[in-house]
Amino acid sequence: MDTPLQLVWALGMMAIAIALSAWQRLGLEWNLAIATGRTVIQLLVVGYVLAAVFAIRSPWLVLAVLGVMVAIATVVARNRISQKVPQLLPLVGGSILFSTLITLAYTNLLVIQPDVWYEPQYVIPLAGIVLGNAMNGAALSGERLVSTLSSSQLEIETHLSLGATPQQAVAQYRKDAIRAALIPTINTMMVVGVVTLPGIMSGQLLSGVNPLQAAAYQMLIMFMLAFATLVTTALVTWGICQKFFNPAGQLIVW
Repeated sequence: MDTPLQLVWALGMMAIAIALSAWQRLGLEWNLAIATGRTVIQLLVVGYVLAAVFAIRSPWLVLAVLGVMVAIATVVARNRISQKVPQLLPLVGGSILFSTLITLAYTNLLVIQPDVWYEPQYVIPLAGIVLGNAMNGAALSGERLVSTLSSSQLEIETHLSLGATPQQAVAQYRKDAIRAALIPTINTMMVVGVVTLPGIMSGQLLSGVNPLQAAAYQMLIMFMLAFATLVTTALVTWGICQKFFNPAGQLIVW
């Protein structure tokens, strides 16, 4: 969209949605209006900030932006998992940060190979995509694992009494949590390009990028998401399992 008038026309869809909600008495008018306003304000602010970052091209500024993104993703994921488990924030933050850094390092050094490692045109968009999925993966796997461990005290203690180690007693629960977190990513990979065109590829096509190039970038992104989500969930679930046992190997229910 090149003109403010086009943005106004785009907002017309939300006006129609609000009118439909009022007509059907759904009670969603206020929520839709707030969501619309926040979307416009947040994306405009992000647009201006990124424009400045792209123009300055400072590695410290890029790292500062990434730091803010990681911090927000960490807090959101921790809140979705649990606020009762102690020292969960550094565990989640470290897992998300590690998976994001290793994914970006691999992508930049071996795949994209930009002129400088901190090229904001690549680092910030890719980091945002990876962080979003790592956050969701951490939240899904962590919440499921904490819930399962808290409700399976008898089964876990039975395994322990029969001689199983803490890791053996919770191994299946951990595997199930990781699988559950990866299901959305795997399902998307199964049907990408056949049932749906992802937003990234659609945006590139709308901007005039060659379809084959857009498809190549989308493949890269899907592989990045699968890798980062698996690494994040593996680290988060491992750390959570450690927190449910004391040094003597006894179960602690939070």
